[in-house]
Amino acid sequence: MTTDLGSSVPRRHLGHILRELRTEARMTLDGASQAIGCSRQKIWQLEAGLRPVRPLDVRTLTTLYTANPDLTTNLTTLATETTARGWWHAYDNPVPATFTPYPSLEATAARIRTYHESLIPGLLQTAAYTRAAHPHRPDDPDVRRQRTDLLTRRLPPPPRLHAVLSETVLLRPAGGPDIMAAQLAHLLTLAELPTVTLQVLPLTAGATAATLAGPFTILDFAPGNRTTPDPPVIHRELLTGALYLDRPEEIAAYERVWTKLTTRALDPEASTHLIDKHRHHLDDGR
Repeated sequence: MTTDLGSSVPRRHLGHILRELRTEARMTLDGASQAIGCSRQKIWQLEAGLRPVRPLDVRTLTTLYTANPDLTTNLTTLATETTARGWWHAYDNPVPATFTPYPSLEATAARIRTYHESLIPGLLQTAAYTRAAHPHRPDDPDVRRQRTDLLTRRLPPPPRLHAVLSETVLLRPAGGPDIMAAQLAHLLTLAELPTVTLQVLPLTAGATAATLAGPFTILDFAPGNRTTPDPPVIHRELLTGALYLDRPEEIAAYERVWTKLTTRALDPEASTHLIDKHRHHLDDGR
């Protein structure tokens, strides 16, 4: 009988942090395994998120890597969640911002599919739009730059991004007409990238399956050096935290919603024409 290890997301998140800490400590897999008296394979599996992590393992490794006490406490708590069936990450979590789960998942994804009905997706935002849309959220320029560079990086190859935007997103001028016009122009520039596909769900489409689902992102991963890739992850961002799902039935449900969305939305060419039309309206109104 197959053992249900629960959601892979907290395991992968914790593994990413442990790998970063080991790298900062300038230790190899062999060095770390010898230092704590375990196999190299175990350290690799922990960092790859392939097995649940015991709090004792976390305390042993963070002591070896001389992590600060607050981070050690938080990671030890996270270790108890590595068998969770779905994972909720609260924004007040004391893990440093550079270790929050979504950026690392986004940076390693081979394909990103996202639907938004109120805001431009983060990867497509200008800096001015981001500040206007999230005036009370701390701004980390380094994190924002890493995200925006993701679509144009050379190595590793950038992920394929497919975004479906409700037309209401284009009509909501975050930050005023000038900022919104520049944001729409930025969308048109990004739409020219070979790895970016933009579709707009017009107001005339009416209610869709996404009305109940709400905004979401599907992240797919390449196998890399492994025989099988990590499972896809569904990301739902809410006011006080984010929900991560990766169970097969959850993935299947969102895949059905995604298929219906892309069918109801305008094709990419018609979508860019509509974006440009709204941009011209903003320019004419200034």
